[in-house]
Amino acid sequence: MDRLTKDLLDDGLIMQAQVDRLLKKEVDPTLILKHITQSGFMTIDRLVRYIVDKIRKGIYEIPMLEDYDYIKESTVLSKLSDGINLEFIDLDLFDIDHDLTNNIHLVQLQKFNALPLYADDLYVYIALNDPLNIEAKESLQRLFPRKPIKLKVAVSKQIHAHLFKVELKDKEKVLVKKIRDELNSISTIEEQQEASSILLLIDVILNACIKQRASDVHIEPAERNCSVRGRIDGKLSEIFIFPKDIYAPLASRLKLLANLDIAEKRKPQDGRFSTEVGKVEYDFRISTLPTLYGESIVMRVLDKQKALVKLEEAGMDKVSYQKLLTGLNAPYGIILVTGPTGSGKTTTLYGALNELKDSADKVITVEDPVEYRMNMIQQVQVNTKVGLGFADALRSILRQDPDKIMIGEIRDQETLEIAIKAALTGHLVISTLHTNDSISAIPRMADMGIEHYLISGALVAIQAQRLVRKICKNCKTEEKISPSTFEELGELIPEGAKFYTGTGCKECNDTGYIGREMICEVLNISDALSSLIAKAASKEMMLEQATKDGFIPIFQNGIQKALDGVTSLEEILRVAK
Repeated sequence: MDRLTKDLLDDGLIMQAQVDRLLKKEVDPTLILKHITQSGFMTIDRLVRYIVDKIRKGIYEIPMLEDYDYIKESTVLSKLSDGINLEFIDLDLFDIDHDLTNNIHLVQLQKFNALPLYADDLYVYIALNDPLNIEAKESLQRLFPRKPIKLKVAVSKQIHAHLFKVELKDKEKVLVKKIRDELNSISTIEEQQEASSILLLIDVILNACIKQRASDVHIEPAERNCSVRGRIDGKLSEIFIFPKDIYAPLASRLKLLANLDIAEKRKPQDGRFSTEVGKVEYDFRISTLPTLYGESIVMRVLDKQKALVKLEEAGMDKVSYQKLLTGLNAPYGIILVTGPTGSGKTTTLYGALNELKDSADKVITVEDPVEYRMNMIQQVQVNTKVGLGFADALRSILRQDPDKIMIGEIRDQETLEIAIKAALTGHLVISTLHTNDSISAIPRMADMGIEHYLISGALVAIQAQRLVRKICKNCKTEEKISPSTFEELGELIPEGAKFYTGTGCKECNDTGYIGREMICEVLNISDALSSLIAKAASKEMMLEQATKDGFIPIFQNGIQKALDGVTSLEEILRVAK
């Protein structure tokens, strides 16, 4: 049994009978306290107050919290900070002055798990994980002899992450120095934009982001510096931090690459450019947005290989794939892919286009913007500035004698009306719609002003999807699931089911996940379901009929992925519940 549970027993805060009952159920002794808190016999708030009291008395140390994943270090530190009149901060939301670490050996900061934040006229502010460590306070004060230090409290993992960035920054100093020297030796703005060191920096940024599998690159100026973040497996992660003076020539050079107006800094701009990164050709879709400290630049990484990904390789299970394939083989009708932003709908559309591609058919797409360029397909880019919206493009497309049409997104009633008419007059139309599940797409179309009889006649299939993170194979371990979770999920989980999670390692940057995969539900419109749609039946009635037809909901599909060990149960509950 773990130390915390024993101490709670000795202090009479939990009962021996509760522990014995759980041991009889063969619950892992190290997870007894977790079950007691989940059942409500010991609230997390009460447990946190107990731990904070022991830390203040010097009985417990903060690193012990690593053994209890259900007790958040941030909650304990926040409560501890309140008791000793210090501020607890979230470093991810803090603008840190990294110049403070220039003359300090990183080993000293790592020893005390401390991070200098910023300095004002009176103090140097430092984030510390253990605010009760007297030795750390005295040593940190010696590092800054000219000003007294003031402490703030932060989570250990965040301090480690920022110290790693400082280490990375030390390696970047050589490149930054080279850029500054080159810029100082150049007089005109035009020559600065052409500077080879800036191109080298862009190359370093793109290489690092692509190496870490980023789907988007965010370059964001702040008051004191400029950060580069990458969206890795759906979540933003900071990759670089640069001094603020490097930002202006970097932004100008990126705008030049994308053929944007470098003098225009007050309006948002969009463009794209292609470049080779690690002997692979990538397209980058670039967007600029004026902010308080400069222009926020976001680059979407468009890997041309992804346009050629087959649907079954994107993570579709065989049953769902066969259902969608049945829909794609229909001679005419409309097929919809639904889900929130960032759920991989566009990738699915391109996967469907790969299935439909045939020299005997005329395939035309209308997109905003065209993400991947494909052979044998006529791709039209929406341009609202010249009056070419989705609806306008669709009208012209229908006069081009198409067999199959792909619409990037249905945003309004007019586009939906034309798409439905095209589907009813012998064309196969595939498109996306923003709904949470496949059944919801039917009432959504009705809400947009389409008659139910037209919907029932045009609809062939609807797919709803999400992206879930895949467990890292290097740190994959079996996960203990609480009895209450098993009870909640009921029939979806077979007896003796095993679930897995990632503990975090260097390979996955301590996240426990590498890569993403699709979970989905595919609703084929049967004759019985079509009849219910025409009669404007309720969502419940349609779902009941779909279930009879063999419909498998997305949550059930996700649970199966977790049972197969592809992802964790926590990830499925986060994304699809």
